Amino acid sequence: MASILDRINSGPAAPKPTGDNPQPTPAPAPKPAPAVPQDGTGSMYDLRNRVQAKLLAELDISADLGKPEALHKKIFDLFEQILADEKLPLTSRERSQLFEQIIAEILGFGPLDSLLADPEISEIMVNGSQELYVEKRGKITRVPVVFEDNAHVMRIIEKIVAPLGRRIDETSPYVDARLPDGSRVNAVIPPVSLVGPVLTIRKFAKIPITIEKLIQNSTLTPEAVYFIKACVEGRINIMISGGTGSGKTTLLNALSSYIPEDERIITIENAAELQLQQEHVITLESRPVNIEGKGEVTVRELVINALRMRPDRIIVGEIRDGAAFDMLQAMNTGHEGSMSTLHSNSPRDTLARLENMVLMAGMDLPSRAIREQIASALDMIIHIERLRDGTRKVTSISEVLGIKEGEIELKDIYKFQYKGFKEGLVQGNLTPSGYVPSLLKKLDSAGVVLPEQLFSTHSTHK
Repeated sequence: MASILDRINSGPAAPKPTGDNPQPTPAPAPKPAPAVPQDGTGSMYDLRNRVQAKLLAELDISADLGKPEALHKKIFDLFEQILADEKLPLTSRERSQLFEQIIAEILGFGPLDSLLADPEISEIMVNGSQELYVEKRGKITRVPVVFEDNAHVMRIIEKIVAPLGRRIDETSPYVDARLPDGSRVNAVIPPVSLVGPVLTIRKFAKIPITIEKLIQNSTLTPEAVYFIKACVEGRINIMISGGTGSGKTTLLNALSSYIPEDERIITIENAAELQLQQEHVITLESRPVNIEGKGEVTVRELVINALRMRPDRIIVGEIRDGAAFDMLQAMNTGHEGSMSTLHSNSPRDTLARLENMVLMAGMDLPSRAIREQIASALDMIIHIERLRDGTRKVTSISEVLGIKEGEIELKDIYKFQYKGFKEGLVQGNLTPSGYVPSLLKKLDSAGVVLPEQLFSTHSTHK
């Protein structure tokens, strides 16, 4: 079958011979077809780019961004007019396909739109223009979607970061950003990346994942949720730890639903992702340096400023630097019930990383003083992991007890019991360790009472 470009350039077909006129009548010389750039492949890219360029030349998109339906109709009318003026012989299917691609380029994110619309995809990974991978149900697979070239990927990246006042170029070759729906974006470009522009998008569910959904997915057990709910309501300071892609932010978002409606909550993030459902929420977002090398606002500065904003609770999306010191200070100075996340491989590793981050703040303190600060501020660590079958599970809930022989003492309240690997799935569940946490006294003083049977190894409390 002839390609679109071949048919466009071939002109009208000659009439078929009839019985009265066995010899075909020579067709009139066709008018010269519009010059369509050829790349030797008959690709639709050239045609799309040509029509798209004409559309953009006649549109004032910024004037109609607040009226998406009117803008969509205006683009469609111009599109039809351009095809009519150019006398492009496209089938209805080709016209529809061409229009959808142009709409995706002008109003959306090009080839990414179909992947962003798929609710089963949790992560999109673009490795240059020709390699795209997605994560579905914890498994990574390649998809048959490509960009035209690296310049096409760059246009999409710039379209994502520009509205946020961020930039990416050779002098600043990587950036963190977010999509309008809150999905997390990271981009890395040459010369840092040797495979072309690399784009990673951590999608946010259109409907936030709830605790009920986490129980259904076996990320948590009903007993553990009952305990954690009491801890959030009782203003226990919680750190959620885990590796990359383990579900820390999702868990933090779900647990935040237990914060009472009458509290003033301040969230602080590098790229705003949290979707708290309470009414009284103030969202703060850090800012990188501008093109002049000025204007940076760090998470640490926002934590310090948040203390002056009369918060009941401070939630930091992720602790990764000297902000750890200020977060611990907040937990120690009347902002109980604060929560954050941190990258680590285990609860013990979480404590070591916190200690190192406090040192990053430039505090010339002895190790024992830092550990005492951590032990005094932090009450509990919830560790979540992505297991080898792709599922995400809370593998331990540990209490931070204090200092013993110079080290911070940890006690597991709940621990994931691994029972093997069967039919491609990890077998096991989160069970009580038998240890009754001492923080029950703190919960009692907050008016939250839990039965000790909840921590029995034979507990069946729901």
